[in-house]
Amino acid sequence: MGMVYNIIVIIQVLSALAIIGLVLVQHGKGADMGAAFGSGASGSLFGATGSSNFLSKSTAIAAAVFFCSTLIMAYIGHKRSPVESGVMENIQTVPSSAAPAAPSAPSAAPAPSNSSVPGDFSGTSKQAGQIPK
Repeated sequence: MGMVYNIIVIIQVLSALAIIGLVLVQHGKGADMGAAFGSGASGSLFGATGSSNFLSKSTAIAAAVFFCSTLIMAYIGHKRSPVESGVMENIQTVPSSAAPAAPSAPSAAPAPSNSSVPGDFSGTSKQAGQIPK
């Protein structure tokens, strides 16, 4: 199924690029707006422009291919990871009878009387409580 899925993804990307290219190449309906208001002869304003040309038919085909490939990808993706195997089902439950661990006792090492770290005034020295200069 992995190879089929990759082929469908490639088809979808190619059809998306084809749609983008075909839409950018086409001549818009609003381009004849100036011609409709007196600077030339125009068939209609936002009306039917006659039969569709090659570009509009190609865009419709590319859109249909894109839509079908999207549906196929959704179907294959659902078959790969069904809804029943969600993230929450993989969580292991903790038994309720287990008590939380007691905090460990602090170490019995004595605190140094003179601090060797510059700026640390927690030790007992002559300058404790004074603002350094």
